[in-house]
Amino acid sequence: MHRHFLINESYALRQRLTELQPFALSTPMVAAASISGSAIKKINSILKIQGYNLRCRIDDFIKKMKQPDLLTSYEAQAQFALLKLHFNNILDQLDIFSDVMSQRTEFQTGVLIAGLDILAEDALNIPIPLYDVPPVVCFPERGHGAAIRKARTKLPGGISNPVAVIQIPRERLVGSGIAASIIHEVGHQGSTELGLKESIGNEIEQLMQHNMDAAHRQAWDYYKRCLSEILSDFWAMAHLGICATTGLMAVMSLPEIFLFKVNREDPHPFPWFRVMLSIAFGAYLYPDKQWNDIKQLWHSLYDTTHIPDTHKAFTDTLLALAAPFVTLVCNHQSESLKGHKLLDIFEHSGRSPQQLQQYLETWRQSPQLIFKAAPSLVFAVIGQAKWDHKISVKQECTILTKLLKHWALQRAEHN
Repeated sequence: MHRHFLINESYALRQRLTELQPFALSTPMVAAASISGSAIKKINSILKIQGYNLRCRIDDFIKKMKQPDLLTSYEAQAQFALLKLHFNNILDQLDIFSDVMSQRTEFQTGVLIAGLDILAEDALNIPIPLYDVPPVVCFPERGHGAAIRKARTKLPGGISNPVAVIQIPRERLVGSGIAASIIHEVGHQGSTELGLKESIGNEIEQLMQHNMDAAHRQAWDYYKRCLSEILSDFWAMAHLGICATTGLMAVMSLPEIFLFKVNREDPHPFPWFRVMLSIAFGAYLYPDKQWNDIKQLWHSLYDTTHIPDTHKAFTDTLLALAAPFVTLVCNHQSESLKGHKLLDIFEHSGRSPQQLQQYLETWRQSPQLIFKAAPSLVFAVIGQAKWDHKISVKQECTILTKLLKHWALQRAEHN
């Protein structure tokens, strides 16, 4: 009896597997809204391989079940349960990429998301080729934060993810601030490719071997614990300038009770200090009085006298060590960087406030030039112009929407 039941269930499972369709047949969208050709090929490839492997396993199981007394009912049920788990893993993998694909069917929104893919790819393609760049795809989600499922990490079922999948906050479409969220998440992928969390963490460990008081040791340990998020904020700063900080401020604009809440087990720096650290990186990379201005603005938005007494001394120590920490990160060298300092692998030297302002004036005189600029540079220029009150919010949205559509269409024509 059990053999007949499990054979039928296996055939049913196989049929459901056969019914799964590739995205090219199941997700209608305009060509400009599609993900890159390399991304869709890699996604389809792993789903096809997983489907083929499961079909083979099902067929082998059915053959075994047709042989009397080869498996006991308990053994047969255990093997069938594993087949079901494999099938559900495939569905979980499909759902991850379905989130990416399905929202691209929305009129206009899909094309904007495709343009953001290109921004993300630009930020991951650093000028010095130090790693193999995986495809990147984006999708919007409710909430005010972003997240990434990094390429080359494990998908459900244990297989390697072939593309980086970035979740972006829908509330930020479309403005220059969205770039800060996207490039922060790109920074997680880039930092992982370069092993920066480990190599900089080791450098901090060596520093902590020197004589220092308990307060400084705790502060350096906190910097080390938060390295992953800090490096991602640095990645955004190296591409965007002040736009990275204003974008971060928008995300960190929370009720005061959350701004000063310190959890030393959390890998995220507490929100108020995180913005201060972004400003410190900006001042180091692009010296200018604007960083004092934005620091004063941030201080004016939250009353630092409300920092709990239990965290006041710790916060003061973190701020005192911000400059040496920023210097350590920017000048870090490791085997993966192949003799380069970390700050030198980015095109930051061409993104000072003065240079970004000059780009704006040049583009105003020759508007066609903006279409030839790198997407991250465009967002940096527009973000700087917004801070300088050189463009309105409406102009920002109009320009960026036009360019996102242009980039998406340009990729579609070359796919």
